[in-house]
Amino acid sequence: MFFSVIIPLYNKAYSIKRCIDSVLNQSYINFEIIVVNDGSIDNSVQILKSLYKDQLEAKKILVIEQKNQGVSVARN
Repeated sequence: MFFSVIIPLYNKAYSIKRCIDSVLNQSYINFEIIVVNDGSIDNSVQILKSLYKDQLEAKKILVIEQKNQGVSVARN
């Protein structure tokens, strides 16, 4: 079974690493992480792209960018 973990992101530079690491450290490996950047104005996305470059290139982590519309829209 393959599934996607969707993580809405808005100005969470201080916790994005802990969140992504928590998902990646699970024993089950047949999943992808979709991070929906909801218009962050801090360096959240830069941290994500620098720390997880290999996973981004391997399509294990996908980043979707959108203007700020709120967490409910980001999840949907």
